[in-house]
Amino acid sequence: MLAISNLNQYYGESHTLWDLEVEVPAGECTCVMGRNGVGKTTLMQCIMGLLPLRGGSMDFLGRDIAKLPAERRAELGIGYVPQGRQIFPLLTVQENLEIGLPARTDGRREIPAYIFDLFPVLKDMLRRRGGDLSGGQQQQLAIGRALVIDPKLLILDEPTEGIQPNIVHEIGDIIRKLIDDLGLTVLLVEQKLPFAKRVADRFVILDRGRLVAAGPMPELSDELVKQYLTV
Repeated sequence: MLAISNLNQYYGESHTLWDLEVEVPAGECTCVMGRNGVGKTTLMQCIMGLLPLRGGSMDFLGRDIAKLPAERRAELGIGYVPQGRQIFPLLTVQENLEIGLPARTDGRREIPAYIFDLFPVLKDMLRRRGGDLSGGQQQQLAIGRALVIDPKLLILDEPTEGIQPNIVHEIGDIIRKLIDDLGLTVLLVEQKLPFAKRVADRFVILDRGRLVAAGPMPELSDELVKQYLTV
């Protein structure tokens, strides 16, 4: 579904991503892993079009998207839940959800009912401001907002960060439901190893901006974990 080739990125004069080759197969969850500061979030921002590429190519469903702005990528079907959620705290839950509707290409301008099936708490809190929700509820709102655009690819950057354990488990179940029942493709950034192993089909490991390992999740060995993931 998504094919990245020879991707390079810089932060000022610092070379942050080096010649990355990443494949994200359709209908699966691919988890990008690595210690803090290795370039995971930078890669997600490049995919979403929030950072310009300094080199390389990026194909989504066979189309070159390397130079498209973020809003065009959303219209093509890329949903994005950034690290830290970044909901609009002064807007209501309903207003937060409705923000994504203009990116839909089918003209639909109402929140899909299945989002409330996935996150019943959001239906009960439609008139509450986003900033009044708990961290777990805000994460559910952020995922729901991304799903409103009817994405084909959903990017989740650290969705379990700062979330209570019961909601973490619930989010994992929802990710698998989106993949297995709705056919969605998920690109996940995650540092919690048990969560990643439960949810993801494939892994990609970055170290100092370089791809150092990738493969099916059962091939994530103890050696790789010790070398690139443990602190």
